[in-house]
Amino acid sequence: MQSNPQVHHEGPGQRLTDRRRFLSRSGLGMAMLGLRPLLAGNAMATTTDAHPMAPRAPHFAPRARRIIHIFLNGGLSHVDSFDPKPMLDRYHGKPLGIPNPVTERPTGAAFKSPFTFRNYGQSGIPISEIFAPLGRHADDLCVIRSMQADVPNHEPSLMLLNCGDNTLSRPSMGSWITYGLGTENQNLPGFIAMCPGGHPVKGPDNWRSSFLPGIYEGTYINTEHEEVEKLIRHIRNPRLDRHRQQRQIDFLQSLNHNHLETRGHDPALEARIQSFEQAYRMQMEATDAFDISREPEYIRERYGKTVQSRQLLIARRLAERGVRFIQLWHGKWQPWDNHDHIEKNHRQLAGECAQGISALLDDLKERGMLDDTLVLLGGEFGRTPSVEERNAGDDTKGRDHNHYGFSFVLCGGGVRGGTIHGATDDFGFQAVESPVHVHDLQATILHLMGFDHEQLTYRHASRDFRLTDVHGHVVRPILG
Repeated sequence: MQSNPQVHHEGPGQRLTDRRRFLSRSGLGMAMLGLRPLLAGNAMATTTDAHPMAPRAPHFAPRARRIIHIFLNGGLSHVDSFDPKPMLDRYHGKPLGIPNPVTERPTGAAFKSPFTFRNYGQSGIPISEIFAPLGRHADDLCVIRSMQADVPNHEPSLMLLNCGDNTLSRPSMGSWITYGLGTENQNLPGFIAMCPGGHPVKGPDNWRSSFLPGIYEGTYINTEHEEVEKLIRHIRNPRLDRHRQQRQIDFLQSLNHNHLETRGHDPALEARIQSFEQAYRMQMEATDAFDISREPEYIRERYGKTVQSRQLLIARRLAERGVRFIQLWHGKWQPWDNHDHIEKNHRQLAGECAQGISALLDDLKERGMLDDTLVLLGGEFGRTPSVEERNAGDDTKGRDHNHYGFSFVLCGGGVRGGTIHGATDDFGFQAVESPVHVHDLQATILHLMGFDHEQLTYRHASRDFRLTDVHGHVVRPILG
């Protein structure tokens, strides 16, 4: 990887000549995949002499080279997964004895977890029965129990976790990381967001590039489909062979080059040219990467048969092919948002992904990839230890959103395994020991990827912006 200090400080505009030389030597692809992020009208990067997605070195030696973010969108209940609270058993059905902090909806009495916990590994990390398959990885896990967000609402909390700001348009974490590092495979997008069935809440805003160049935005894949042709539309040209496509590419190259020369610096046109080029290159690479039928049967059995298991296996295949940031959403809208029937719903949801997550960690470790792959597991906030009042019946009990204190799990990529960091109060409502704000988590993730979060910046609107805005501290006790 070649270091290029300009990547961290400069916006577009200084290296058009070199980029034109590159475009004149490259085939400007014809495969029209409709990759929205690559067609975005942001300025093309000027971060390297060769290509804006070329791999490059970070500020210092990284512990992780890639990230797999397993997003349990809607809000996983920490007191039902990784933060057991015996006091809830004692006070079940009774007032907590303290005023309930204000959340989105009124909450009432204490609500004990319907699930049992068991301590795993030499570290003795407690894990709920619904995530029991993760138990054998306990000594590789780091559980942050003192996470904090700003508000108890999905939209702003999703934007905070993904983009570093509750309300304003900001680049996503995956965009920042690919902006800083590029990608190790020019035939695949550097940032891929997978979600079966459609978009989560806030849709593409979660993987936006905002004012960063459009090539750094996430590419969305709907993993409810199994056939590659449905996963990525128009991945194959049904009428032209490769030789005839290449001839058309050469022709399009000359047209686009001439057009660019007459228009001068045109961010939208340059983004479109880059998208065509990558789309053409993807025809062979993506067909292979997303086709899990090429995996041995025992590997597919290990992951399981659910949609989440399938996209977890795809994530491993993308990671070993050099994709930098892979985000896996559980499903359309907000499946973990269980305001009622939490026992039934959380058990079902965990059953859809726990085996696959455990298999992913096994797979990465066996392939020697876990040490430099950072795996993240969590939602945008947690849930209340008290019952939501509108659904307080025995058969319909659920929990409201809780941003005051919740859990997030990290594994691999330089994280200290077998670690519990921070704590919530006796009931699990608020972080009371070593609080970790979302900005602190982001600063730590960037540190593991080799970046000083205060120095990974982009000049926009006469200001140097960064993922953590003006906040964030690296959580050093969790570093390996």
